[in-house]
Amino acid sequence: MGVIKFMTIGVIGVGVFAGIGLMIYKSPVGQKLINARQQTDTAIFVLMEPVTFGDLERTVSAPGSIEPKRLIKISSQVSAKVLALPFEEGQKVKAGDVVIRLDPQNLVAVLDSAKAGLDGQEASLGGAEASLINARLNYERFQQLVETGDATKAELDAAQASYLQAKSSREVLTHQIEQAKAQIERAQKDLDNTIITSPIDGVITSLNTEVGETVIVGTINNPGSVIMEIADLSEMLLKASVDEANIAPVQIGQDARIFVNAYADRKYKGTIQRIGLKRQVAADGTGTFEVEILMDLPEGETLYSGLSASTDIIVEHFYDAMIVPSQAVVDRRIEDLPKDVREGSEIIDLNKTFTRIVYRVVDGKTVATPVKVGPSDLTQTVITQGLSKDDIVVAGPFRLLVDLKHDTAVKDQNAEDSDGQDADDERTDNQSSSKESP
Repeated sequence: MGVIKFMTIGVIGVGVFAGIGLMIYKSPVGQKLINARQQTDTAIFVLMEPVTFGDLERTVSAPGSIEPKRLIKISSQVSAKVLALPFEEGQKVKAGDVVIRLDPQNLVAVLDSAKAGLDGQEASLGGAEASLINARLNYERFQQLVETGDATKAELDAAQASYLQAKSSREVLTHQIEQAKAQIERAQKDLDNTIITSPIDGVITSLNTEVGETVIVGTINNPGSVIMEIADLSEMLLKASVDEANIAPVQIGQDARIFVNAYADRKYKGTIQRIGLKRQVAADGTGTFEVEILMDLPEGETLYSGLSASTDIIVEHFYDAMIVPSQAVVDRRIEDLPKDVREGSEIIDLNKTFTRIVYRVVDGKTVATPVKVGPSDLTQTVITQGLSKDDIVVAGPFRLLVDLKHDTAVKDQNAEDSDGQDADDERTDNQSSSKESP
């Protein structure tokens, strides 16, 4: 029978081999250290983060497109052939600049015809005035003859009828003259409309007509020709489509952040100017409301009209709030939580199936902690109840959080990375010392 002595860190034991049997005697201190080592060996690596305090914004996101605040679509008010287009697409124009000239030939003829008609009506009115005077004098003469008995009542009635007819003819001609004057005024206006000027300072963003084409006037069932579009690119709007489920907290005057797809390295600020009052239905059946956001553009910067963009509308601010990573907040079935957690929390509603929890880390183990949450952004969530300022929570990885349980041994992944490097350095130093020992 032989006696073998062996030593581990903090554990001294004596083993006696008898046949195939081995007896090991451990001290109480050694047992605790072994249990601690076994717990460490079975612990899983997680990301741990302390509870922090800071400011958080609640936002509503929506897609949209960039449009000028002032966009003028110029159509013709007369049907005529395009005679000249002094400016090309992309050129700047000033208010009052002639941007379109139409062929006035037909409209000049219409104006001349209206003027000739007026001259004829005025000439006819002169003859009607003379006839009216003659009929009135004749009627008055017969009134006197009837009084002296030199004319009959029938002759007086005939003279009166002639007088009334002459009076009516003059009034008809007077109205016809007024109509002729109105026709002249309209013809003159149509002629003036063959020269179209820009109503604003801006840029020609669209030119839809060529010289020689004929433009038409729009009707109820047939829209007119849009010859060009002039936009003021110094002020741009984001027209965003906000989902009807998120429209309630959105108000005029709120700030917004705008991200233009074409410029991934830029971020713009904006202010809500208008909220559409009518629900619009998208192609997929989603209900949205149009929200116009005035962009705050740097001096001299312009954007293309029609660019796709998105926005984060800031609907609420939280200052010095308790914050944890959004990923740390998970849903768990209430029945799966330990009894002491279920019965010891005022946050849990036992009438519900699920509750939200955060895993705190206490003495190297997870503690399922029910919490009440506030608003959240893409990365952080406000905790209104359930945690304290000194708590450490499990923030990831997500694949572990999905199935993480209460009372699970965990180690901080970041700390382990640092400790591992220190251990490697220490091991290298020990090896060097061993080689130098005699």
